[in-house]
Amino acid sequence: MPETVLQIDPRDNVLVALVPLTAGMTVQYGSGSCPVAESIAPKHKLALADLNPGDLVIMYGMVVGEATQPIVRGGLLSTRNTRHRAGGYTAQRHPVTFALPDASSWSGRTFMGYHRADGQVGTRNYWIVLPLVFCENRNVERMREALEEELGYGSSHNSYRPLVRQLVSKQAASGNGIAVDSPSRSERAFPNIDGIRFLTHQGGCGGTRQDAQALCGLLAGYIHHPNVAGATVLSLGCQNAESRMLMDELRARDPKLTKPVLFFDQQRSGRETVLMTGALEQTFAGLVEANRATRTPAPLSALTIGLKCGGSDGFSGISANPTLGYISDLLGELGGKSILSEFPELHGVEQELINRCVTNEVAQRFFDLMQAYSARAKAVHSGFEMNPSPGNIEDGLITDAIKSAGAARKGGVAPVRDVMDFPHYATKPGLTLLCTPGNDVECVTAQAGAGANLVLFTTGLGTPTGNPVAPVLKISTNSQLANRMGDIIDFDAGGIVNGESTIPECADQLLDLCLEVASGKRFTKAEEFGQNDFIPWKRGVSL
Repeated sequence: MPETVLQIDPRDNVLVALVPLTAGMTVQYGSGSCPVAESIAPKHKLALADLNPGDLVIMYGMVVGEATQPIVRGGLLSTRNTRHRAGGYTAQRHPVTFALPDASSWSGRTFMGYHRADGQVGTRNYWIVLPLVFCENRNVERMREALEEELGYGSSHNSYRPLVRQLVSKQAASGNGIAVDSPSRSERAFPNIDGIRFLTHQGGCGGTRQDAQALCGLLAGYIHHPNVAGATVLSLGCQNAESRMLMDELRARDPKLTKPVLFFDQQRSGRETVLMTGALEQTFAGLVEANRATRTPAPLSALTIGLKCGGSDGFSGISANPTLGYISDLLGELGGKSILSEFPELHGVEQELINRCVTNEVAQRFFDLMQAYSARAKAVHSGFEMNPSPGNIEDGLITDAIKSAGAARKGGVAPVRDVMDFPHYATKPGLTLLCTPGNDVECVTAQAGAGANLVLFTTGLGTPTGNPVAPVLKISTNSQLANRMGDIIDFDAGGIVNGESTIPECADQLLDLCLEVASGKRFTKAEEFGQNDFIPWKRGVSL
């Protein structure tokens, strides 16, 4: 018989409703039982004991709230009677160990990837075009129209399309293995290039020098990304984000500068036609070279996964998120990397993560970043407690600490190997914490900039978020969402809630899907829809 409620941790004084509960019924949990005092919707919480104002709410074995009004045993916790509260933390580690999953059955598995000269392995093969400053967004868009539409993706007028058509025809005639007609993936002009991605933004000038440095670091991360073969960079010429700044950031990530980076400066070029003709011709030549790459087997240690949740609900922390945590632990055992971000959604679990840090230095770095982020929020009369969205609250995440405790389960139980500030690049095998907002697109943009060649994104309410270079797999926390919004969901973890599957079983199935996506045998729903979201974080207060 399916469970009706769940006590996540034996120390908890609340239960999670898995199905609709009505007043007068009695629910069973473990060896105990609890009468239901009022109607409670799935995903919401009921008290296991009478709570008085000031009493702590315990969930996931930690403090997640405080009662503000009397709550009777079996009564509903809501924003009317509960407010945010979280446990304190220090930089002092109290080392802990957890049982890690057995990864032996995955040790010989491989995926088909693109091996780069710097040792990284891509799950896709892209060329990227990006501006150093927003002034060049129009020219980037003109390149998009000329390149994409001439390959059969649109029909609007663009005076540069004939040039691209001539380049395609000339290259096809030379016998270099490209197709003139490319109406579909299987018939694209460059069979071994998964696409050209165009990354426009609103930065590069007018902000602080720190903004320009952070933007260049992020863009360098995208150029260095294993899914990227090379880049075309458009510059106006007088902006804060200078080409030398970008190259310094790229050199910090790739000292040997193993990838082609083509720079075009409009002020030096003079007329737009000179800039655009040169950019198109040299980009086309770069595509010819990038098309020589082919997929070959790679070990799972070559994977770097971003761990993200968005549009979360009351089931996120008991189904999809712990499934990602199990995969993160598996991958770490195999030598792969995982990136847990969303620092506002780690508020309340800081001490647990600090205790898992491998060194005092790593723990101190996390402590300092969390303190600084919290201080910036308070300086503008905000705070982490304002993080839950109306949708989160409606579906059971009534405090930031409840949301955080569930969100942190994406990081599994393995040691925290590294802590990085935005926009640094992940290099250490195992779990890395990356300072980003919880904002869906800003976070995924940052994770890809840190090297994630796949992003696993859990959602209980539904979101279409994607990324220009990293495939984003959407995992539903409940089967109702998977059925209702199947056009954006790649995998359903709802079977964990209704008892049809366990977390390890679900993780094995999802990891199999990940390897198909990584090998190019499957495309994510976001990829099929062309959902290529890209928003650089300006290090302001974004929750």
